[in-house]
Amino acid sequence: MNSALHIGVIDPEVLGTYGDTGNASVLAYRARARGIDAQIHMIHLDQAIPTSMDIYVMGGGEDAAQAIAAEHLRANRDFCQKIESGTPLLAICASLQILGNWYVDARNQRVEGLELLDITTSPQGHRSIGELVSEPMFGGLAQELTGFENHGGATSLGPDARPLGIVTAGTGNGGTTAVGQPGLMYDGVAQHGIIATYMHGPVLVRNPELADYLIRQATGMASLEELEMPLLHQLRAERIKAARSQHAQR
Repeated sequence: MNSALHIGVIDPEVLGTYGDTGNASVLAYRARARGIDAQIHMIHLDQAIPTSMDIYVMGGGEDAAQAIAAEHLRANRDFCQKIESGTPLLAICASLQILGNWYVDARNQRVEGLELLDITTSPQGHRSIGELVSEPMFGGLAQELTGFENHGGATSLGPDARPLGIVTAGTGNGGTTAVGQPGLMYDGVAQHGIIATYMHGPVLVRNPELADYLIRQATGMASLEELEMPLLHQLRAERIKAARSQHAQR
């Protein structure tokens, strides 16, 4: 059996609004199915963020929750340095914004971010709600990425950030990007070891290839044996079909 995989869930009491903590459960399940002893650690607001984790997970939350989490993260510089060094981190929606250079909150005030992602986020003037599908642009991923977006921010990517995927249904980042083709829409960010996206779901439930990519990054394993999960493939197909239908009606 391989050594244990330690998964840290950061601030689940404020960044767990949309069920994104479930991403840790998916990572643990898929690791254990390969004989890897995976352990999930809840890291709460009143705790220092340990630098002993192999991978971290952060979820989405409302504006007030986002501000509380940002304050907690800013107080943990050792954690930030660990992420800059390449330790894998999955960040969803509000967490994506926190990790950037700055974001504008619901009071129209600019809030300084962690500067771990070369991005900025401003209000887009409306809320993007619905199914989101993108074609992955990193890590050798081949399968479409699918999730559910619910956000009012438009995130622009600077030259050091790379988009996670090209949007084929939905909105995604909704901002500009210094890298990519004009006229295309993108979702998410890949920088350092961070994978950030606006996709809820939880995103790893719908995207097993992405989950396995994160496990490989965290363990250093070159490959993982395939897991036969036909119901998961049915779920993906149904959600992607729903997204295409939603997109066609707009």
